[in-house]
Amino acid sequence: MKDIMIMNVKKIAFGAAVVFFAGLASAQTLQDGINSIDSDKYAQAKINFTEMVAKAPTAENYFYLGNTYLKQGEPDYAKAIESFNKGLAADSKSYLNKIGLATVKLGKGDKSAIAEIQKIVADSREKDAEVLFRAAEALTLFEKNNAPDSAIQFLTKAIEKAEKKGVPAHYYYTLGDAYRIKRSQGEAMSAYDKALPLAKNKASVYTRMATLWMAAQLWKNAKESIDKAIAVDPTYAPAYKALASYDIRYQQNAKATQDLINYTKYADEDPYTQLEIAKLYFTNEDYANSKTVLDKIFDKIEDPIKFKLRAYQSYADGNYADAKQNMDTFVSQAEKTRLQPADQGLQGLIAAGLAKTETDAAKKAALTAESQQKIAIAKAAKDETMKWDVELANISGGGASQAEAEKGPTTPEIEALKKKVMANKEDSDSLFKLATAYQDVKNWNGAILTWQKMSALLPDWAPAYYSQGYSYQQAGNNDAAKLAYEKFITTVKPADQAANKQTLAYAYFAVAYMNKDSDAAKAKDYVAKSLQLDPTYQDAVKLNAEINK
Repeated sequence: MKDIMIMNVKKIAFGAAVVFFAGLASAQTLQDGINSIDSDKYAQAKINFTEMVAKAPTAENYFYLGNTYLKQGEPDYAKAIESFNKGLAADSKSYLNKIGLATVKLGKGDKSAIAEIQKIVADSREKDAEVLFRAAEALTLFEKNNAPDSAIQFLTKAIEKAEKKGVPAHYYYTLGDAYRIKRSQGEAMSAYDKALPLAKNKASVYTRMATLWMAAQLWKNAKESIDKAIAVDPTYAPAYKALASYDIRYQQNAKATQDLINYTKYADEDPYTQLEIAKLYFTNEDYANSKTVLDKIFDKIEDPIKFKLRAYQSYADGNYADAKQNMDTFVSQAEKTRLQPADQGLQGLIAAGLAKTETDAAKKAALTAESQQKIAIAKAAKDETMKWDVELANISGGGASQAEAEKGPTTPEIEALKKKVMANKEDSDSLFKLATAYQDVKNWNGAILTWQKMSALLPDWAPAYYSQGYSYQQAGNNDAAKLAYEKFITTVKPADQAANKQTLAYAYFAVAYMNKDSDAAKAKDYVAKSLQLDPTYQDAVKLNAEINK
């Protein structure tokens, strides 16, 4: 298994809907279904609502069943539409099912559905708090297609109407969700605070608070909220998903794997929930478990998203032909509105991988051109699903793999430091010593991977990028070395430039040297900057004379 994937946690672009809490119910059975959805037990919720429809095929019951298919990790639009249409057949005036059908349009990327939902609310004369709530929920449900201002407006009115009987906690949950979409974190937290005393299961509120703290990159607060959620309800599955995201952020892969085991234990066997688990394993770079879960549910899922996940898995293993086949299948089967810039980027990386071993000159040139074009699309969209340039450099230079690091030279000191780092991934001192020890024995794969962990832990600490550049250069991967040196140059703060004068001079020289045959203008610019920092640097003096003949 190759260890070349550099992922941005929670940004892997599978197009999943943002899963939020469902609405209040008057009947206990309906409340049971709503509680199941909130606990990521979608199979249980579907059984619950299907039984309710069988007993009473009302428009409302059809809506709640259809809404479950929209709220699972990957919406099943076909089954949702089927249920909403049955609801409208039972009552052609059902505002809830009209909202359901409009929500499907919104989920598919048709933003005219926002005005449609607003009109449905207007037609209802805003008399029904549940209609107001469901309209607001629809407008907060999808990560890329939403209207938080309208949602806040509808929720404010729903809360006013509910005050006499008592405002349900989930009205405040969804108000918080709307504010967080607006990046109004203070208002979002205030709404969650109001939900806390009203909620029967406070783990639900604490988990939302935790993910809000994560969005604000206040990781200590996030961990405290997760701990509170698990303390009040150790069986609340979404808390373990949040904890997995926290541990992935700190590259505590073993802990994240245990979090996902717990999430699997307390969620249910709904195939789409299992698909979410496979994605999370992948983000944790646990490709074996990701593949195991996906293989188990592959034939149970109709959604073509399964082919995209398999393509990522194959890419991670360096199986570019299989990755291409799966991406081609995804693109041919998925609705065009679901195709994202990251999909083009992944296709570009796959093309680069295929180009590396292609012997036909014309085909190789075509693959290289395709690679450059498609990665440019992802970069132009500012997509950060993957570090495109680094991935490309790793393909051309072979990357740095954990397997090769294990085969490389070692010492008792390295083995002892590996154990210390395994016990505490945030031990920056041991990471530094381990990376340096790897360099001392010329185990460049080990050094590169360890410096990368240091950069993930301390992203603003410039020397780690310089050391990555040096290690990549020694390993013979000049493309990756150039990127690391460039990152070092841009990360050094102005106040620290004097202290880093010598290393900056070398970094500029190294990039200039590696570009002298491919980008003469950049080479001239960078060697000049190197000499500006250190006019006596003889290698830079010689290079400057050579490229300015």
